[in-house]
Amino acid sequence: MDYAGFDYDSDTLIALYKAMLKPRMIEEKMLILLRQGKISKWFSGIGQEAISVGVTMAMKKEEYILPMHRNLGVFTTREIPLYRLFAQWQGKASGFTKGRDRSFHFGTQEYNIVGMISHLGPQLGVADGIALANKLKGKKLITAVFTGEGGTSEGDFHEALNVAAVWDLPVLFCIENNGYGLSTPVSEQYRCQNLADRAVGYGMEGHIIEGNNVLEVYAKVSEIANSVRENPRPVLLEFKTFRMRGHEEASGTKYVPQNMLDEWAAKDPVENYAKHLRNLEVLTEGKESLFKKEITIEIEENLQKSFSESDIVSSLSEEINDVFKTYDYKSVITNLFNENVRLVDAISKGLWQSMERHDNLVIMGQDIAEYGGVFKITDGFVNQFGKERVRNTPICESAIVSAAMGLSINGMKAVVEMQFADFASTGFNPIVNYLAKSHYRWGEKADVVIRMPCGGGVEAGPFHSQTNEAWFTKTPGLKVVYPAFPYDAKGLLATAVNDPNPIMFFEHKALYRNSYQDVPTGYYTLPLGVASVLKQGVDVTIVSYGMGVHWALETLGEIHEFEAELIDLRTLQPLDMESIYRSVKKTGKLIILQEDSMFGGVASDISALVMENCFEFLDAPVKRVASLETPIPFASNLENNYLPKDRFRVALKELVAY
Repeated sequence: MDYAGFDYDSDTLIALYKAMLKPRMIEEKMLILLRQGKISKWFSGIGQEAISVGVTMAMKKEEYILPMHRNLGVFTTREIPLYRLFAQWQGKASGFTKGRDRSFHFGTQEYNIVGMISHLGPQLGVADGIALANKLKGKKLITAVFTGEGGTSEGDFHEALNVAAVWDLPVLFCIENNGYGLSTPVSEQYRCQNLADRAVGYGMEGHIIEGNNVLEVYAKVSEIANSVRENPRPVLLEFKTFRMRGHEEASGTKYVPQNMLDEWAAKDPVENYAKHLRNLEVLTEGKESLFKKEITIEIEENLQKSFSESDIVSSLSEEINDVFKTYDYKSVITNLFNENVRLVDAISKGLWQSMERHDNLVIMGQDIAEYGGVFKITDGFVNQFGKERVRNTPICESAIVSAAMGLSINGMKAVVEMQFADFASTGFNPIVNYLAKSHYRWGEKADVVIRMPCGGGVEAGPFHSQTNEAWFTKTPGLKVVYPAFPYDAKGLLATAVNDPNPIMFFEHKALYRNSYQDVPTGYYTLPLGVASVLKQGVDVTIVSYGMGVHWALETLGEIHEFEAELIDLRTLQPLDMESIYRSVKKTGKLIILQEDSMFGGVASDISALVMENCFEFLDAPVKRVASLETPIPFASNLENNYLPKDRFRVALKELVAY
């Protein structure tokens, strides 16, 4: 190991040594506890300590780091109390996730660390969002995010680097190239000679760093970090290192040639650096023994503290209540003067007024700036609010959703426009695994609204017509809003922006320019989870949302033989079941209309809940009406057959006559 040319005082040299020694000694203890069954799993970073320590010591404490499994040195160098780490690994309350997630799957705002999720890639985009927030705030801070060489094969890697390059974001993308993705060697992971070579394709710098040399890591990262703080830009860093133990302990290392293990064992970052310090006479045998004794005592004392802590106890209410960050809705009405506007205008005005009200709100999406979005919702926004807050994005939904999460982590709000709701599938992973789960896992809000232009009836075919709300109502941690009228859309959008939780906001494309209503010109809010009773009746209850409400109104306008009670849900999560129960107890009959296909949809759950809670009040089976179990066809006659409007009329008459 070549330590020549790095000129640091003895205090710095010793600090780097102690910072590497601590995670090494903790790991050695954890491997013993793993064999004793006192922790459930371990992902070893032995042999990679120099990277975690060198990068962390090169950064300021107020700068965010997004580490991986093998970055224990990040957590210890940021001086997280060991008993809290030990409690985290045992699933106890003093940890960071209340026993809900394990290992390093946690974050902590106190120490500016944002932990990984098992899907790896989204954290790269989260780093983009954190860095963007710093840049918008005028802070000269960098963000460092880690991934392995295996993770560079994910699409999220490409998307995050591309966004960072286009937006000149101050992010250090740190690749720990440790030879294997579980058992798959680098020869089967990529074809380029070095991963750092990829940087040129993104128009950014790339550096190769000897990952087992802590002085090289610390020196080069410090130099690059100082430069990036003054001249914001992304940098790709490839740290050459090796994983000396299995992906996790159960997998072992039998697939690794012994000569390769021997070669890298000789490059041990802790032992080689200690030898170097001894040669410099900076580290004596006495000092080394003292450091190890001090760390041993610290480990044992903190272990005993964590072992003595009782197993975590929770309650049903605590588990449910922690899914979302508490939000106290406040009704706001600024004026009562109305104007008759279309749904598209109400949404645009509501978003505009939210931008005025929240100067930390950023909206992102494809073609939303000068072009104003494909539906012109944001037409004129860039002239009023500027390109920093109204941001055109590359075509990379996953990275943009992740970046929105990063903005939220760093104290901002984000609205993301999916050009079409169908395209949310390419951002599905961060929506359902990052945004939805963060508050439950480690108490971190996801202050993000994702706007979802959706729906059929416009001859747009299978990829631009889906109403895919059921993808998200099934996912705990997401709120789902689906207004049918301009008044509701504007007020609910304002509330969605105010609410610090992730919200999927559905907007039916066919209603954009066909639904008119008198809407207050000023800013106002409406509560989530409160349905609207549009018509009072005693013979049958109709429940719907979105375009289905308009189909129901049209049908009722043509049929006068009975009195139907019509409920517009407005929001699907939270769902106002109490209003449905009250109505069903009055009418004795229920029909649910949805544009989505039948199986697994919202109507199915409403039906089941009514059967469970109102069975004795029913005079007929609950009826569901939905679109066909096929993708949405393009030709108008096929699309009309697919949609449930005509079938609803027949089913409604049959139910009333039952």
